[in-house]
Amino acid sequence: MENNGEKNVKPAAKGRETSEFLMAIVRTLSTSADFEQREKEKARIEKTFTQSDKKLVELVSENYQDLTQITQDFSTISKSVNDAREKIKKIKDDLSSCKTLLHCKRDELRRLWIEGVEQKTMVAMLEQIEQIKEVPTKLDNLLLKKHYLHGTELVVNAVAKLENQLAGVEALRDLKAELITRKEQLHEVLIEELNKQIYIKAQTPNFSSLPGKKTGSLSKQDTLKRKGGNGVPPPERMEFGKEVKEDLNSNPEDDPTHFIAILVESLYMLRKIPEAAEGLKIRIQPELSAIIARTSQYILESTSNQMDASNQSQYLLDLLENIFYQFRFVANMHKVVLRNLHRIIMSGVFTVSGVPVRQECLYDMTDVWSKIQAVVELLLREYLDVENTSASRQRAPTSFDEPSTDINSFFAKKRPAKPKKMALFRFDASIHAISTNSYVDDSRAFDTGDLFSSSLLAEMGLEKNQMVCKPSVYNITAIFKPLEAFIREIEDAIACQDGTSSLQAFVTDFVQNIFLGHVHYTVSTSIGSATKDLIRYYKNPQMDEEDESFDALRHVVDHKTQKELGVNRPLLTSTVTVDKNLQELRELMQDLPDYADQFLNMICNTLKEYRDTCHSAYREIVQYDSDERRVISAMWAKDEDISRFLSFSYEVRSLPSWRSLQVSQGQELASEDVCSEEEIKALNSKEAQILISNLTSSDGLIQQEIITDVTQMRTIANVHESLEWFSNRMKDFSNGLSARSTATAAESAASVSKLSARSTATAAESAASEYPPVSEKTLGSLRNLVKDFQDLAEICLLLLHLEVRVHCFYFLLPVAKQSNYAGPIDDLDPDSNVLKLNKDLTSMEEVLQQSLQPKKFKYIFESLGFLVASILMNSIQYMKKINENGIKKMCRNLFAIQQNLTNITMSRESDLDHARQYYELLYINPDDVITMIAEKGSQYTFQEYTELVKLHHRSHPALSPSQLEQRMQKLKDVFFKTPNGECDS
Repeated sequence: MENNGEKNVKPAAKGRETSEFLMAIVRTLSTSADFEQREKEKARIEKTFTQSDKKLVELVSENYQDLTQITQDFSTISKSVNDAREKIKKIKDDLSSCKTLLHCKRDELRRLWIEGVEQKTMVAMLEQIEQIKEVPTKLDNLLLKKHYLHGTELVVNAVAKLENQLAGVEALRDLKAELITRKEQLHEVLIEELNKQIYIKAQTPNFSSLPGKKTGSLSKQDTLKRKGGNGVPPPERMEFGKEVKEDLNSNPEDDPTHFIAILVESLYMLRKIPEAAEGLKIRIQPELSAIIARTSQYILESTSNQMDASNQSQYLLDLLENIFYQFRFVANMHKVVLRNLHRIIMSGVFTVSGVPVRQECLYDMTDVWSKIQAVVELLLREYLDVENTSASRQRAPTSFDEPSTDINSFFAKKRPAKPKKMALFRFDASIHAISTNSYVDDSRAFDTGDLFSSSLLAEMGLEKNQMVCKPSVYNITAIFKPLEAFIREIEDAIACQDGTSSLQAFVTDFVQNIFLGHVHYTVSTSIGSATKDLIRYYKNPQMDEEDESFDALRHVVDHKTQKELGVNRPLLTSTVTVDKNLQELRELMQDLPDYADQFLNMICNTLKEYRDTCHSAYREIVQYDSDERRVISAMWAKDEDISRFLSFSYEVRSLPSWRSLQVSQGQELASEDVCSEEEIKALNSKEAQILISNLTSSDGLIQQEIITDVTQMRTIANVHESLEWFSNRMKDFSNGLSARSTATAAESAASVSKLSARSTATAAESAASEYPPVSEKTLGSLRNLVKDFQDLAEICLLLLHLEVRVHCFYFLLPVAKQSNYAGPIDDLDPDSNVLKLNKDLTSMEEVLQQSLQPKKFKYIFESLGFLVASILMNSIQYMKKINENGIKKMCRNLFAIQQNLTNITMSRESDLDHARQYYELLYINPDDVITMIAEKGSQYTFQEYTELVKLHHRSHPALSPSQLEQRMQKLKDVFFKTPNGECDS
């Protein structure tokens, strides 16, 4: 506004300035007295005027076009304004004339207006009638294209018009009845379409990746989740729109969520929400059963030519994974329906008979998940064969409590068992008995199985030929993990108050009360049948050769099994059977991780029973019924001072042969444990001294206190190899286990029944190991049992090591005590006991070489030459006298043994040369021997030289005792003055 004011003021200001300028010029000209001055002023003004006129002419010539256009426009506008004024004046005159005429015909105009309104009403009614007549056709087209919202709106509006505006039209009575009927039927169509969207769309689209294909079930399931059923996106990604609108140009089924919202909105228009909710609730269980039947049929058709009888549980796993996927889809679709129902109810606009519908009148997700659990439970009852197995339940051991064991129990004398009365013969194996029992068993199985299967399958809408695998309690192993994952989803969805769903309660009850007991019974029966004959063989060693070889071969695995197990020595069939059963239990620990403790308890109980069986078999071998007939090991075990035997065992284990054996079995030997030749000789000497001190006496010889049957030696070797192989496998298993943390173990002990509650810490521990965490106490018991088997295996090897040496004492002690070495005739053959020893050693070599590994075989026979030399050199004290023929005979004995041991150990036994040189000293006079000691040093101990001198005096009765005393004193003086003598002393 200020700018406009300035524009208006400027021309007036310029006019004033021009006027003032002219007045100033006139005043100047009139007041000037000087003519010349006026002339100057005049000239200046004329010059200025000339310049202004010139500038004006230039401006006019420059803007001539614009001035011409402005002049023409002004003329046109002025003419238009004048014409408008004339027209307005004429309109005013016409309006005045019309007003006058209307006042003259008012009544006639009112009549014409009323007739026009009536005419419009009749035309509108006719148009409505025409539209109503087209409603059935339009409704059919809309329903055919599944545009239910427009169809519902169309029929509802048509019925409303027929009941209100067109109520009096009698010609529309039949059409009205038809549309009312169509409206009622539309409610059922909508409910049926809802069920179709919920259940039929949940079908798995592609069954080509089912059993028999290379792709795994998990990858297949992920593919199904990514694709969705029939092109439908995964339910968990569905979002709900705020407005429910229907596009007639698109397929409503492309968006299932929006389509369900349209269906619910259509039901709302029909005022059928309560009926729809009740109908959906009633149809849940039958539709779920139908899903199971369809999926089973699809799997059977897809795998009809690829059925693998050995892997039938995999088909059940695929069935459950597909069913679980479809059930998740169904649950999500129900969630979509319920959200739309709640949206309508919470808006408060829906009433029935004037009363608002409450939310409690509808079903909820708890009802859906309850029906899903019920259907899955029925399915599991059939495939897990619950009805048939629950009748013969076997109770599994609840816990394992292993008492502390003592090594004495390995060898302790047991009271002989009372012999059982055996029947002379039985008819169990007769053809009549077998056929009768088979008929009874088949009839019983047929009656119970068919009765149960028919009732249950009929309840689920299935047929017997639709089962994808044979019912078995072991089917739980293949389905447990996905089943537990599905149960956790259910519990998270319904937020169980007690933390356990009904399906979880069923699974827990089945596993604890049926499956665990069945597994325990099966394992016990299998192991019992394998160990029964083993004990019978060990308890009846007195059998003819044919039966013995047959029984022994029956209890050792064949070469094919050895190759499969990767071993090169025979293993006991019972050990392999136990290991196979324990392997199944270990697999069950992985398949059912929530019950790892229970299966570990079974493993420990099985190990304990088998350990006791092995101990019993061991005692039967090394121990006889009477006290007079015991092997040396049993005699040592019965000694009151058991610690002496233990110290002896540990001293034997410190020998270099035992150390090298441990190195061969994978244990590292420290550099400081490597023995030098002097240490090896000292340790071998110590072993010989221990054995000689325990097995030699002046009272008598070893009687029937050795294992005379070499097949028993083979049995012990087989037991050693089997138990060592078995203990190593069990040790690897125990090393792969981890103990639960204290907090987790306490929580598990506080709530044993709530196995479904898994903590994050337990899951993390389980992921780090192949097996789930287990109880620390049970794990400790397992490791103790493994150590027992390892100890028993070592004891068997020690027994063989000692038994071979005891055999040497058994045959060599009579060589000195009973044989005559002072005969007049030179006997060219070795002593008969030496020949028996060689034969015995050869027999043991043949047996043990086939049963033991080379390192262990070497351990058995290593340093045996030193022991034989020590025995024969120590036996010199029992000889009454000897002559040259006797010396030659003893040298032949040593040479015969040396040859045999060389063939066995493949190394020259130089210690026997040392013993032969010892006996050859008897050719020399004792004084010359003492001189030799003084000149060359001692080669033997003082005791050995002493016994040599005493035997020389016993062989020469003419020598007096005083001479013996003089020589002994001389020997003592010379021996302890020599460097070697001081060392040996």
